[in-house]
Amino acid sequence: QGSYEQQQFDFLGYTFRPRRSKNRWGKYFINFTPAMSNAAGKAIRHEIRTWRINMRSDKTLEDLARMFNVIVQGWINFYGRFYKAQMYPTLRHINEYLVRWARRKYKRLKHHDRHARQFVAAVARREPGLFAHWRLGLVP
Repeated sequence: QGSYEQQQFDFLGYTFRPRRSKNRWGKYFINFTPAMSNAAGKAIRHEIRTWRINMRSDKTLEDLARMFNVIVQGWINFYGRFYKAQMYPTLRHINEYLVRWARRKYKRLKHHDRHARQFVAAVARREPGLFAHWRLGLVP
């Protein structure tokens, strides 16, 4: 096995590089597979930031879900096809903005980050299909 200068490349928002995979018998091996690239994750996080979810305290969670679910589901469909776990940290940013939204919307949560997080988590348990990324189990 030789070592090469370039061991990965980016194409269409994916990074192709050697990753550990499991075969049908449960044995691990090194495979050259795609996953969401760091640049794509950065662009998605920037897009989430431009939505200014935390500033939309006039909206309900259902309104926010209606506004953004189509886009988030598209990202999940496109980048989740290969190595889905690579996009989980990026999708967790939406939960962080939802916690900030709750702190702005509800006076009793304003100074209590933990309570706001628990509030959003309770909504996620009550309505697990409300946001597209909650269906993957990415609840706060």
